Amino acid sequence: MTTSKNFLPVTAEEISALGWDRPDIILVSGDTYLDSPYNGTAIIGRLLQDEGYRVAIIAQPDMNTADIARLGEPKLFWGVSAGCVDSMVANYTASKKKRRTDDFTPGGENDRRPDRALLAYTNLIRRHFKNTKPIVLGGIEASLRRVTHYDFWSDGLRKPILFDAKADYLVYGMGEKTILELAEALKNGSDTTGIRGLCYYAKEIPAGYAELPSHEECTEDKDVFTKMFHTFYQNNDPITAKGLAQRVDTRYLIQNPPSQTPSRIEMNRYYELPYTYRVHPFYAAQGPVRALDTIRNSVTTHRGCYGECSFCAIAVHQGITIAERTEASVLKEVQRFIDAEGFNGIINDVGGPTANMFGMECRKKKDHGRCANKRCLYPQKCPQMPSDHRKLNSLLNSIRKTEGIKRVFVASGIRYDIIMDDKAFGGQYLDNMVNFHVSGQMKIAPEHMKDNILGLMGKPSADVLKKFVEDFYKRNKVRQQFLTYYLIAAHPGCTVQDMEDLKKFTSKELKINPEQVQIFTPTPSTYSSLMYYTEKNPFTGESIFVEKDPNRRKIQKDIIAPPEEKKPVKTVPYPFAKKKKGSNRPKG
Repeated sequence: MTTSKNFLPVTAEEISALGWDRPDIILVSGDTYLDSPYNGTAIIGRLLQDEGYRVAIIAQPDMNTADIARLGEPKLFWGVSAGCVDSMVANYTASKKKRRTDDFTPGGENDRRPDRALLAYTNLIRRHFKNTKPIVLGGIEASLRRVTHYDFWSDGLRKPILFDAKADYLVYGMGEKTILELAEALKNGSDTTGIRGLCYYAKEIPAGYAELPSHEECTEDKDVFTKMFHTFYQNNDPITAKGLAQRVDTRYLIQNPPSQTPSRIEMNRYYELPYTYRVHPFYAAQGPVRALDTIRNSVTTHRGCYGECSFCAIAVHQGITIAERTEASVLKEVQRFIDAEGFNGIINDVGGPTANMFGMECRKKKDHGRCANKRCLYPQKCPQMPSDHRKLNSLLNSIRKTEGIKRVFVASGIRYDIIMDDKAFGGQYLDNMVNFHVSGQMKIAPEHMKDNILGLMGKPSADVLKKFVEDFYKRNKVRQQFLTYYLIAAHPGCTVQDMEDLKKFTSKELKINPEQVQIFTPTPSTYSSLMYYTEKNPFTGESIFVEKDPNRRKIQKDIIAPPEEKKPVKTVPYPFAKKKKGSNRPKG
Protein backbone atom coordinates (compact mmCIF):
# COMPACT_ATOMS: atom_id res chain seq x y z
CA MET A 1 0.00 0.00 0.00
CA THR A 2 1.29 3.45 -0.93
CA THR A 3 1.38 5.88 2.01
CA SER A 4 2.55 9.45 2.41
CA LYS A 5 5.90 8.08 3.65
CA ASN A 6 6.67 7.04 0.08
CA PHE A 7 6.35 10.62 -1.20
CA LEU A 8 8.22 13.87 -0.78
CA PRO A 9 6.62 15.67 2.20
CA VAL A 10 3.90 18.25 1.68
CA THR A 11 2.69 18.95 5.25
CA ALA A 12 4.24 20.19 8.49
CA GLU A 13 3.32 16.86 10.11
CA GLU A 14 5.35 14.96 7.52
CA ILE A 15 8.30 17.32 8.00
CA SER A 16 8.16 16.69 11.76
CA ALA A 17 7.87 12.93 11.32
CA LEU A 18 11.05 12.99 9.22
CA GLY A 19 12.88 14.77 12.04
CA TRP A 20 13.61 17.87 9.95
CA ASP A 21 13.63 21.35 11.41
CA ARG A 22 12.81 22.63 7.92
CA PRO A 23 13.42 21.64 4.28
CA ASP A 24 16.52 22.60 2.34
CA ILE A 25 14.40 23.24 -0.74
CA ILE A 26 10.68 23.86 -1.22
CA LEU A 27 9.25 23.28 -4.69
CA VAL A 28 6.06 25.19 -5.54
CA SER A 29 3.99 23.94 -8.47
CA GLY A 30 0.87 24.93 -10.38
CA ASP A 31 0.03 21.22 -10.76
CA THR A 32 -0.98 18.92 -7.98
CA TYR A 33 1.78 16.64 -6.65
CA LEU A 34 1.65 13.69 -9.00
CA ASP A 35 4.71 11.60 -8.16
CA SER A 36 5.61 10.50 -11.67
CA PRO A 37 8.44 11.13 -14.14
CA TYR A 38 5.80 12.76 -16.34
CA ASN A 39 5.74 15.60 -13.77
CA GLY A 40 8.76 17.92 -13.94
CA THR A 41 8.45 18.97 -10.30
CA ALA A 42 8.52 15.32 -9.22
CA ILE A 43 11.64 14.62 -11.29
CA ILE A 44 13.47 17.63 -9.87
CA GLY A 45 12.32 16.83 -6.34
CA ARG A 46 13.32 13.18 -6.51
CA LEU A 47 16.68 14.01 -8.08
CA LEU A 48 17.52 16.56 -5.38
CA GLN A 49 16.39 14.05 -2.76
CA ASP A 50 18.70 11.45 -4.33
CA GLU A 51 21.57 13.94 -3.91
CA GLY A 52 20.84 14.17 -0.20
CA TYR A 53 18.80 17.36 -0.03
CA ARG A 54 15.70 17.66 2.12
CA VAL A 55 13.02 18.49 -0.40
CA ALA A 56 9.36 19.34 0.17
CA ILE A 57 6.54 20.30 -2.21
CA ILE A 58 3.70 22.79 -1.98
CA ALA A 59 1.35 22.11 -4.88
CA GLN A 60 -1.22 24.67 -6.00
CA PRO A 61 -0.93 26.89 -2.90
CA ASP A 62 -4.03 28.81 -1.87
CA MET A 63 -3.55 32.40 -3.01
CA ASN A 64 -5.86 33.84 -0.34
CA THR A 65 -4.35 32.33 2.81
CA ALA A 66 -0.95 31.65 4.38
CA ASP A 67 -0.86 28.20 2.76
CA ILE A 68 2.51 29.00 1.17
CA ALA A 69 3.98 29.33 4.68
CA ARG A 70 2.82 25.96 5.98
CA LEU A 71 6.29 24.41 5.75
CA GLY A 72 8.20 27.50 6.82
CA GLU A 73 11.10 28.91 4.83
CA PRO A 74 13.65 26.67 3.05
CA LYS A 75 17.32 26.76 3.99
CA LEU A 76 18.60 27.04 0.40
CA PHE A 77 15.98 28.16 -2.12
CA TRP A 78 12.43 28.10 -3.42
CA GLY A 79 11.87 26.36 -6.75
CA VAL A 80 8.79 27.73 -8.52
CA SER A 81 7.05 26.19 -11.55
CA ALA A 82 3.70 26.96 -13.18
CA GLY A 83 3.32 23.24 -13.89
CA CYS A 84 3.54 21.02 -16.95
CA VAL A 85 1.74 23.63 -19.10
CA ASP A 86 2.06 27.40 -19.36
CA SER A 87 -0.56 28.74 -16.95
CA MET A 88 -2.23 30.93 -19.57
CA VAL A 89 -2.56 27.95 -21.93
CA ALA A 90 -3.90 25.88 -19.04
CA ASN A 91 -6.44 28.54 -18.07
CA TYR A 92 -7.68 29.83 -21.44
CA THR A 93 -8.79 28.45 -24.80
CA ALA A 94 -7.59 29.69 -28.19
CA SER A 95 -10.61 32.03 -28.09
CA LYS A 96 -9.40 33.42 -24.73
CA LYS A 97 -12.32 31.87 -22.87
CA LYS A 98 -11.72 30.51 -19.38
CA ARG A 99 -11.27 26.75 -19.28
CA ARG A 100 -13.66 25.05 -16.89
CA THR A 101 -11.54 21.98 -16.24
CA ASP A 102 -7.93 21.25 -15.32
CA ASP A 103 -6.55 17.72 -15.63
CA PHE A 104 -3.79 18.47 -13.11
CA THR A 105 -6.12 19.66 -10.33
CA PRO A 106 -7.86 17.31 -7.87
CA GLY A 107 -11.54 17.19 -8.72
CA GLY A 108 -10.85 18.62 -12.18
CA GLU A 109 -12.26 22.11 -11.61
CA ASN A 110 -10.01 24.85 -12.95
CA ASP A 111 -9.98 27.02 -9.84
CA ARG A 112 -6.53 26.57 -8.30
CA ARG A 113 -3.97 27.67 -10.89
CA PRO A 114 -3.55 31.47 -11.03
CA ASP A 115 -2.97 33.31 -14.29
CA ARG A 116 0.74 33.97 -14.87
CA ALA A 117 1.47 31.51 -12.11
CA LEU A 118 5.19 32.27 -11.85
CA LEU A 119 4.49 35.91 -11.10
CA ALA A 120 1.66 35.03 -8.71
CA TYR A 121 3.64 32.45 -6.74
CA THR A 122 6.77 34.60 -6.49
CA ASN A 123 4.71 37.53 -5.18
CA LEU A 124 2.95 35.17 -2.76
CA ILE A 125 6.27 33.96 -1.33
CA ARG A 126 7.59 37.49 -0.89
CA ARG A 127 4.33 38.58 0.74
CA HIS A 128 4.83 36.04 3.52
CA PHE A 129 8.65 35.93 3.66
CA LYS A 130 10.45 39.24 3.46
CA ASN A 131 14.03 39.11 2.16
CA THR A 132 13.64 35.37 1.72
CA LYS A 133 16.00 32.79 0.28
CA PRO A 134 16.57 32.87 -3.50
CA ILE A 135 13.54 32.16 -5.69
CA VAL A 136 14.36 30.00 -8.72
CA LEU A 137 11.94 29.84 -11.64
CA GLY A 138 11.71 26.67 -13.72
CA GLY A 139 9.42 24.61 -15.93
CA ILE A 140 7.99 25.32 -19.34
CA GLU A 141 6.46 28.70 -18.50
CA ALA A 142 9.83 29.98 -17.34
CA SER A 143 11.70 28.34 -20.19
CA LEU A 144 9.57 29.78 -23.00
CA ARG A 145 9.30 33.26 -21.48
CA ARG A 146 12.95 33.73 -20.59
CA VAL A 147 13.61 36.52 -23.11
CA THR A 148 11.32 39.19 -24.58
CA HIS A 149 8.33 37.25 -25.93
CA TYR A 150 4.98 37.75 -27.59
CA ASP A 151 2.09 37.13 -25.22
CA PHE A 152 -1.18 36.27 -26.96
CA TRP A 153 -3.35 37.02 -23.94
CA SER A 154 -2.20 40.64 -23.61
CA ASP A 155 -1.47 40.91 -27.37
CA GLY A 156 1.94 42.44 -26.96
CA LEU A 157 5.53 41.85 -26.01
CA ARG A 158 6.36 41.14 -22.40
CA LYS A 159 9.67 41.43 -20.59
CA PRO A 160 11.77 38.37 -19.78
CA ILE A 161 9.81 36.71 -17.01
CA LEU A 162 12.69 36.92 -14.54
CA PHE A 163 12.17 40.70 -14.55
CA ASP A 164 8.38 40.54 -14.36
CA ALA A 165 8.43 37.99 -11.54
CA LYS A 166 11.35 39.65 -9.72
CA ALA A 167 12.80 36.24 -8.93
CA ASP A 168 16.53 35.58 -8.47
CA TYR A 169 17.33 32.85 -11.02
CA LEU A 170 15.69 31.05 -13.92
CA VAL A 171 16.48 27.48 -14.92
CA TYR A 172 15.56 26.82 -18.56
CA GLY A 173 15.23 23.58 -20.47
CA MET A 174 14.61 20.31 -18.66
CA GLY A 175 16.79 21.50 -15.81
CA GLU A 176 18.18 18.46 -13.98
CA LYS A 177 21.88 19.23 -14.38
CA THR A 178 21.38 22.93 -13.82
CA ILE A 179 19.39 22.56 -10.61
CA LEU A 180 21.95 20.17 -9.12
CA GLU A 181 24.78 22.59 -9.84
CA LEU A 182 22.77 25.53 -8.52
CA ALA A 183 21.84 23.71 -5.32
CA GLU A 184 25.48 22.83 -4.73
CA ALA A 185 26.60 26.41 -5.33
CA LEU A 186 23.95 27.87 -3.01
CA LYS A 187 24.80 25.33 -0.33
CA ASN A 188 28.50 26.18 -0.48
CA GLY A 189 28.07 29.90 -1.08
CA SER A 190 30.03 29.65 -4.31
CA ASP A 191 29.67 31.52 -7.63
CA THR A 192 26.56 30.67 -9.69
CA THR A 193 27.21 32.76 -12.78
CA GLY A 194 28.93 30.05 -14.81
CA ILE A 195 26.22 27.39 -14.48
CA ARG A 196 24.89 26.23 -17.85
CA GLY A 197 21.14 26.43 -18.37
CA LEU A 198 20.81 29.36 -15.94
CA CYS A 199 19.51 32.90 -16.39
CA TYR A 200 20.21 35.74 -13.97
CA TYR A 201 20.53 39.54 -13.74
CA ALA A 202 23.74 41.50 -14.30
CA LYS A 203 24.86 45.08 -14.82
CA GLU A 204 27.39 44.11 -17.50
CA ILE A 205 27.62 41.60 -20.33
CA PRO A 206 30.01 38.69 -19.68
CA ALA A 207 32.94 38.39 -22.10
CA GLY A 208 32.12 36.44 -25.24
CA TYR A 209 28.33 36.66 -24.84
CA ALA A 210 26.19 37.80 -27.78
CA GLU A 211 24.00 40.83 -27.14
CA LEU A 212 20.38 40.57 -28.21
CA PRO A 213 18.39 43.67 -29.16
CA SER A 214 17.04 45.23 -25.98
CA HIS A 215 13.50 44.73 -24.78
CA GLU A 216 12.72 48.36 -25.60
CA GLU A 217 14.09 48.00 -29.15
CA CYS A 218 11.97 44.89 -29.68
CA THR A 219 8.79 46.65 -28.59
CA GLU A 220 9.47 49.55 -30.96
CA ASP A 221 10.19 47.55 -34.12
CA LYS A 222 8.75 44.14 -35.11
CA ASP A 223 11.63 43.49 -37.50
CA VAL A 224 14.06 43.98 -34.63
CA PHE A 225 12.04 41.53 -32.55
CA THR A 226 12.27 39.02 -35.41
CA LYS A 227 16.05 39.49 -35.54
CA MET A 228 16.22 38.95 -31.77
CA PHE A 229 14.16 35.77 -32.00
CA HIS A 230 16.33 34.28 -34.75
CA THR A 231 19.45 34.75 -32.60
CA PHE A 232 17.68 33.38 -29.53
CA TYR A 233 16.38 30.31 -31.39
CA GLN A 234 19.72 29.50 -33.03
CA ASN A 235 21.45 29.48 -29.63
CA ASN A 236 19.59 26.59 -28.05
CA ASP A 237 22.03 23.84 -28.97
CA PRO A 238 24.42 22.99 -26.10
CA ILE A 239 27.34 22.42 -28.45
CA THR A 240 27.09 25.50 -30.68
CA ALA A 241 25.24 28.02 -28.50
CA LYS A 242 26.76 31.23 -27.21
CA GLY A 243 25.73 32.87 -23.98
CA LEU A 244 23.19 35.65 -24.57
CA ALA A 245 22.52 39.00 -22.94
CA GLN A 246 19.51 41.27 -23.32
CA ARG A 247 19.17 44.72 -21.79
CA VAL A 248 15.94 45.32 -19.89
CA ASP A 249 15.70 48.84 -18.41
CA THR A 250 19.03 49.39 -16.64
CA ARG A 251 20.14 45.77 -16.26
CA TYR A 252 20.83 42.76 -18.44
CA LEU A 253 19.21 39.38 -18.57
CA ILE A 254 22.10 36.92 -18.83
CA GLN A 255 21.36 33.54 -20.40
CA ASN A 256 24.20 31.08 -20.03
CA PRO A 257 24.62 28.43 -22.77
CA PRO A 258 22.22 25.46 -22.48
CA SER A 259 22.93 22.49 -20.28
CA GLN A 260 24.52 19.55 -22.09
CA THR A 261 22.17 16.92 -23.51
CA PRO A 262 21.78 14.14 -20.92
CA SER A 263 23.61 10.89 -21.62
CA ARG A 264 21.78 7.56 -21.61
CA ILE A 265 23.14 6.88 -18.12
CA GLU A 266 21.82 10.21 -16.88
CA MET A 267 18.45 9.67 -18.53
CA ASN A 268 18.24 6.22 -16.92
CA ARG A 269 18.87 7.79 -13.54
CA TYR A 270 16.18 10.44 -13.92
CA TYR A 271 13.52 7.88 -14.79
CA GLU A 272 14.55 5.18 -12.32
CA LEU A 273 14.13 7.34 -9.22
CA PRO A 274 11.66 5.92 -6.64
CA TYR A 275 8.42 7.36 -8.00
CA THR A 276 5.14 6.04 -6.65
CA TYR A 277 3.21 6.89 -9.84
CA ARG A 278 0.40 8.16 -7.63
CA VAL A 279 -1.01 11.45 -6.38
CA HIS A 280 0.15 12.32 -2.86
CA PRO A 281 -2.60 11.24 -0.40
CA PHE A 282 -2.96 14.81 0.90
CA TYR A 283 -4.07 15.93 -2.58
CA ALA A 284 -5.71 12.66 -3.65
CA ALA A 285 -8.23 13.14 -0.83
CA GLN A 286 -9.38 16.32 -2.57
CA GLY A 287 -10.61 14.52 -5.67
CA PRO A 288 -9.48 12.45 -8.68
CA VAL A 289 -6.76 13.79 -10.97
CA ARG A 290 -7.56 13.11 -14.61
CA ALA A 291 -3.94 13.44 -15.75
CA LEU A 292 -3.18 10.26 -13.84
CA ASP A 293 -5.49 8.31 -16.16
CA THR A 294 -3.52 9.58 -19.16
CA ILE A 295 -0.04 8.77 -17.87
CA ARG A 296 -0.75 5.72 -15.73
CA ASN A 297 1.50 2.80 -16.73
CA SER A 298 3.12 4.89 -19.49
CA VAL A 299 6.83 4.97 -20.24
CA THR A 300 8.94 7.84 -21.54
CA THR A 301 11.67 6.48 -23.81
CA HIS A 302 13.31 9.75 -24.85
CA ARG A 303 13.18 13.54 -24.94
CA GLY A 304 13.63 16.12 -27.65
CA CYS A 305 12.34 16.37 -31.21
CA TYR A 306 14.18 17.34 -34.38
CA GLY A 307 10.94 17.93 -36.28
CA GLU A 308 11.03 21.66 -35.42
CA CYS A 309 7.42 22.36 -36.34
CA SER A 310 6.98 26.14 -36.32
CA PHE A 311 4.13 26.06 -33.79
CA CYS A 312 5.88 23.73 -31.34
CA ALA A 313 8.00 24.85 -28.38
CA ILE A 314 9.86 21.56 -27.87
CA ALA A 315 12.95 22.79 -29.75
CA VAL A 316 13.34 25.70 -27.31
CA HIS A 317 12.52 23.69 -24.17
CA GLN A 318 13.68 20.08 -24.66
CA GLY A 319 15.96 20.66 -27.64
CA ILE A 320 16.28 19.14 -31.10
CA THR A 321 18.74 16.40 -30.07
CA ILE A 322 17.24 13.14 -28.87
CA ALA A 323 18.16 12.18 -25.31
CA GLU A 324 17.16 8.57 -24.81
CA ARG A 325 17.16 5.83 -22.22
CA THR A 326 18.57 2.37 -22.70
CA GLU A 327 16.28 -0.55 -23.48
CA ALA A 328 17.26 -2.10 -20.14
CA SER A 329 16.11 1.00 -18.27
CA VAL A 330 12.77 1.07 -20.04
CA LEU A 331 12.24 -2.62 -19.28
CA LYS A 332 13.14 -1.97 -15.65
CA GLU A 333 10.35 0.60 -15.41
CA VAL A 334 7.93 -1.78 -17.09
CA GLN A 335 8.80 -4.39 -14.47
CA ARG A 336 8.00 -1.85 -11.74
CA PHE A 337 4.52 -1.53 -13.20
CA ILE A 338 4.15 -5.31 -13.31
CA ASP A 339 5.19 -5.62 -9.66
CA ALA A 340 2.81 -2.88 -8.53
CA GLU A 341 -0.47 -3.79 -6.86
CA GLY A 342 -3.45 -3.74 -9.22
CA PHE A 343 -1.51 -3.70 -12.51
CA ASN A 344 -3.81 -4.83 -15.34
CA GLY A 345 -1.09 -5.96 -17.74
CA ILE A 346 -1.51 -3.01 -20.10
CA ILE A 347 1.14 -0.42 -20.93
CA ASN A 348 -0.76 2.66 -22.08
CA ASP A 349 2.07 4.40 -23.93
CA VAL A 350 5.70 3.91 -24.91
CA GLY A 351 7.04 7.10 -26.40
CA GLY A 352 8.12 10.70 -26.18
CA PRO A 353 7.43 13.97 -27.98
CA THR A 354 7.56 11.95 -31.21
CA ALA A 355 7.27 8.26 -30.51
CA ASN A 356 9.32 6.96 -33.43
CA MET A 357 12.39 9.14 -32.96
CA PHE A 358 13.74 6.74 -30.33
CA GLY A 359 17.03 5.29 -31.51
CA MET A 360 17.47 7.79 -34.35
CA GLU A 361 19.86 10.70 -34.24
CA CYS A 362 22.36 12.38 -36.52
CA ARG A 363 25.92 11.52 -35.53
CA LYS A 364 27.19 14.85 -36.85
CA LYS A 365 24.68 16.80 -34.76
CA LYS A 366 25.50 14.84 -31.61
CA ASP A 367 29.22 15.47 -32.08
CA HIS A 368 29.27 18.98 -33.53
CA GLY A 369 25.86 20.52 -32.78
CA ARG A 370 23.02 21.67 -34.97
CA CYS A 371 23.61 22.90 -38.49
CA ALA A 372 23.17 26.64 -38.90
CA ASN A 373 20.01 27.68 -40.76
CA LYS A 374 19.06 24.11 -41.61
CA ARG A 375 16.39 21.73 -40.31
CA CYS A 376 16.66 17.98 -40.04
CA LEU A 377 13.32 17.11 -41.65
CA TYR A 378 12.19 20.18 -43.59
CA PRO A 379 11.79 20.84 -46.47
CA GLN A 380 13.14 17.32 -46.94
CA LYS A 381 14.85 15.00 -44.52
CA CYS A 382 18.59 15.60 -44.38
CA PRO A 383 20.52 12.55 -45.71
CA GLN A 384 22.73 12.71 -42.60
CA MET A 385 19.71 11.92 -40.40
CA PRO A 386 19.13 8.16 -40.29
CA SER A 387 15.67 6.65 -40.58
CA ASP A 388 16.08 3.30 -38.86
CA HIS A 389 13.33 1.75 -36.75
CA ARG A 390 15.30 -1.36 -35.77
CA LYS A 391 16.07 -0.19 -32.25
CA LEU A 392 12.48 0.87 -31.64
CA ASN A 393 11.14 -2.38 -33.07
CA SER A 394 13.43 -4.29 -30.72
CA LEU A 395 12.28 -2.28 -27.71
CA LEU A 396 8.58 -2.74 -28.42
CA ASN A 397 9.06 -6.46 -29.06
CA SER A 398 10.94 -6.85 -25.77
CA ILE A 399 8.22 -5.09 -23.78
CA ARG A 400 5.49 -7.07 -25.49
CA LYS A 401 7.18 -10.37 -24.68
CA THR A 402 7.78 -9.54 -21.02
CA GLU A 403 5.94 -11.91 -18.69
CA GLY A 404 2.99 -10.14 -17.12
CA ILE A 405 2.33 -7.86 -20.10
CA LYS A 406 -0.90 -8.32 -22.03
CA ARG A 407 -0.88 -5.31 -24.36
CA VAL A 408 1.51 -2.49 -25.19
CA PHE A 409 0.10 0.64 -26.79
CA VAL A 410 1.82 3.60 -28.41
CA ALA A 411 -0.35 6.65 -27.75
CA SER A 412 2.31 9.30 -28.46
CA GLY A 413 2.22 10.85 -31.92
CA ILE A 414 4.46 9.58 -34.70
CA ARG A 415 6.14 11.13 -37.74
CA TYR A 416 4.77 9.25 -40.72
CA ASP A 417 7.35 10.83 -43.01
CA ILE A 418 10.12 9.07 -41.07
CA ILE A 419 8.31 5.77 -41.48
CA MET A 420 7.98 6.28 -45.21
CA ASP A 421 11.65 7.28 -45.49
CA ASP A 422 12.82 4.09 -43.76
CA LYS A 423 12.69 1.69 -46.71
CA ALA A 424 14.35 -1.14 -44.79
CA PHE A 425 12.51 -1.21 -41.45
CA GLY A 426 9.69 1.35 -41.64
CA GLY A 427 7.27 -1.25 -42.97
CA GLN A 428 8.12 -3.61 -40.13
CA TYR A 429 7.50 -0.83 -37.63
CA LEU A 430 4.14 0.01 -39.20
CA ASP A 431 3.16 -3.67 -39.19
CA ASN A 432 4.07 -3.86 -35.50
CA MET A 433 1.99 -0.77 -34.78
CA VAL A 434 -1.01 -2.10 -36.66
CA ASN A 435 -0.84 -5.63 -35.25
CA PHE A 436 0.18 -4.97 -31.66
CA HIS A 437 0.41 -1.34 -30.55
CA VAL A 438 -2.65 0.55 -31.81
CA SER A 439 -5.93 0.52 -29.93
CA GLY A 440 -8.48 1.23 -32.64
CA GLN A 441 -6.93 4.48 -33.86
CA MET A 442 -3.41 5.63 -34.61
CA LYS A 443 -2.52 9.29 -34.06
CA ILE A 444 -0.82 11.34 -36.75
CA ALA A 445 -0.61 15.11 -37.12
CA PRO A 446 -0.55 16.36 -40.72
CA GLU A 447 -2.03 19.69 -39.45
CA HIS A 448 -2.92 20.85 -43.01
CA MET A 449 -2.56 19.93 -46.68
CA LYS A 450 -1.92 23.19 -48.56
CA ASP A 451 1.74 23.59 -49.47
CA ASN A 452 1.85 27.28 -48.52
CA ILE A 453 0.53 26.54 -45.01
CA LEU A 454 2.65 23.42 -44.57
CA GLY A 455 5.69 25.49 -45.55
CA LEU A 456 4.98 28.01 -42.81
CA MET A 457 4.41 25.17 -40.35
CA GLY A 458 7.57 23.31 -41.37
CA LYS A 459 5.57 20.14 -42.07
CA PRO A 460 5.96 17.50 -44.84
CA SER A 461 3.90 17.72 -48.01
CA ALA A 462 0.44 16.22 -48.45
CA ASP A 463 1.89 13.76 -50.98
CA VAL A 464 3.80 12.04 -48.18
CA LEU A 465 0.60 11.86 -46.14
CA LYS A 466 -1.37 10.28 -48.99
CA LYS A 467 1.30 7.61 -49.51
CA PHE A 468 1.33 6.82 -45.81
CA VAL A 469 -2.46 6.58 -45.57
CA GLU A 470 -2.53 4.19 -48.51
CA ASP A 471 0.23 2.06 -47.00
CA PHE A 472 -1.43 2.05 -43.56
CA TYR A 473 -4.77 0.77 -44.82
CA LYS A 474 -3.13 -1.84 -47.03
CA ARG A 475 -1.46 -3.28 -43.95
CA ASN A 476 -4.53 -3.54 -41.73
CA LYS A 477 -7.38 -4.85 -43.82
CA VAL A 478 -7.85 -7.64 -41.29
CA ARG A 479 -7.58 -5.69 -38.05
CA GLN A 480 -9.33 -2.56 -39.40
CA GLN A 481 -7.41 -0.01 -37.38
CA PHE A 482 -8.02 3.63 -38.22
CA LEU A 483 -6.08 6.88 -38.37
CA THR A 484 -6.79 9.92 -36.21
CA TYR A 485 -5.73 13.18 -37.84
CA TYR A 486 -4.80 16.28 -35.87
CA LEU A 487 -5.41 19.49 -37.82
CA ILE A 488 -4.90 23.20 -37.12
CA ALA A 489 -7.20 26.04 -38.13
CA ALA A 490 -6.26 29.72 -38.37
CA HIS A 491 -2.51 29.19 -38.43
CA PRO A 492 -0.68 32.27 -39.76
CA GLY A 493 -1.08 32.33 -43.54
CA CYS A 494 -4.29 30.29 -43.45
CA THR A 495 -7.45 31.73 -45.02
CA VAL A 496 -11.06 30.54 -45.14
CA GLN A 497 -10.38 29.27 -48.67
CA ASP A 498 -7.42 27.24 -47.38
CA MET A 499 -9.72 25.59 -44.87
CA GLU A 500 -12.33 24.92 -47.56
CA ASP A 501 -9.60 23.24 -49.60
CA LEU A 502 -8.55 21.24 -46.53
CA LYS A 503 -12.15 20.10 -46.07
CA LYS A 504 -12.29 18.87 -49.66
CA PHE A 505 -8.98 17.07 -49.17
CA THR A 506 -10.10 15.28 -46.01
CA SER A 507 -13.33 14.19 -47.70
CA LYS A 508 -11.87 13.11 -51.03
CA GLU A 509 -8.40 11.86 -50.13
CA LEU A 510 -8.76 10.79 -46.48
CA LYS A 511 -12.47 9.94 -46.65
CA ILE A 512 -13.21 11.25 -43.17
CA ASN A 513 -14.98 13.99 -41.27
CA PRO A 514 -12.19 15.13 -38.90
CA GLU A 515 -12.95 15.80 -35.27
CA GLN A 516 -9.48 16.62 -33.92
CA VAL A 517 -9.23 20.22 -35.10
CA GLN A 518 -7.82 22.98 -32.92
CA ILE A 519 -7.62 26.70 -33.43
CA PHE A 520 -4.02 27.87 -33.49
CA THR A 521 -2.91 29.34 -30.17
CA PRO A 522 0.20 31.56 -30.26
CA THR A 523 2.38 30.33 -27.41
CA PRO A 524 5.61 32.05 -26.32
CA SER A 525 8.87 31.42 -28.18
CA THR A 526 7.64 29.68 -31.32
CA TYR A 527 8.09 30.78 -34.93
CA SER A 528 4.35 30.55 -35.55
CA SER A 529 3.71 33.02 -32.72
CA LEU A 530 6.31 35.30 -34.27
CA MET A 531 4.37 35.10 -37.55
CA TYR A 532 1.12 35.84 -35.76
CA TYR A 533 2.53 38.95 -34.07
CA THR A 534 4.50 40.39 -37.00
CA GLU A 535 2.20 39.18 -39.83
CA LYS A 536 5.32 38.29 -41.78
CA ASN A 537 7.15 35.17 -42.85
CA PRO A 538 10.22 35.43 -40.57
CA PHE A 539 12.43 33.59 -43.07
CA THR A 540 11.60 35.72 -46.15
CA GLY A 541 10.25 38.96 -44.70
CA GLU A 542 7.16 38.67 -46.91
CA SER A 543 3.81 39.79 -45.50
CA ILE A 544 1.33 37.01 -44.77
CA PHE A 545 -2.34 36.96 -43.92
CA VAL A 546 -3.06 36.34 -40.24
CA GLU A 547 -6.59 35.84 -38.98
CA LYS A 548 -6.87 37.54 -35.60
CA ASP A 549 -10.60 38.01 -35.26
CA PRO A 550 -11.84 35.41 -32.71
CA ASN A 551 -15.10 34.76 -34.53
CA ARG A 552 -13.44 34.28 -37.90
CA ARG A 553 -10.80 32.02 -36.31
CA LYS A 554 -13.64 29.84 -35.06
CA ILE A 555 -15.26 29.90 -38.51
CA GLN A 556 -12.08 28.37 -39.92
CA LYS A 557 -12.35 25.53 -37.43
CA ASP A 558 -16.07 25.01 -38.07
CA ILE A 559 -15.40 24.49 -41.77
CA ILE A 560 -13.57 21.27 -40.90
CA ALA A 561 -15.44 20.22 -37.76
CA PRO A 562 -18.93 21.77 -37.87
CA PRO A 563 -20.83 22.19 -34.59
CA GLU A 564 -22.87 19.11 -33.75
CA GLU A 565 -26.17 20.67 -34.76
CA LYS A 566 -24.96 20.92 -38.35
CA LYS A 567 -25.20 17.92 -40.63
CA PRO A 568 -21.73 16.58 -41.46
CA VAL A 569 -20.59 16.37 -45.03
CA LYS A 570 -21.07 12.92 -46.56
CA THR A 571 -17.85 11.25 -47.63
CA VAL A 572 -16.74 8.32 -49.73
CA PRO A 573 -15.97 5.09 -47.80
CA TYR A 574 -12.98 2.85 -47.76
CA PRO A 575 -14.15 -0.60 -48.93
CA PHE A 576 -13.88 -2.31 -45.54
CA ALA A 577 -14.97 0.55 -43.27
CA LYS A 578 -18.07 0.43 -41.10
CA LYS A 579 -20.12 3.54 -40.49
CA LYS A 580 -19.83 5.06 -37.06
CA LYS A 581 -21.41 8.44 -36.41
CA GLY A 582 -19.16 11.24 -35.21
CA SER A 583 -15.93 9.38 -35.77
CA ASN A 584 -12.54 9.89 -37.32
CA ARG A 585 -12.98 6.49 -38.92
CA PRO A 586 -13.50 6.41 -42.69
CA LYS A 587 -17.19 6.77 -43.43
CA GLY A 588 -19.38 4.20 -45.16
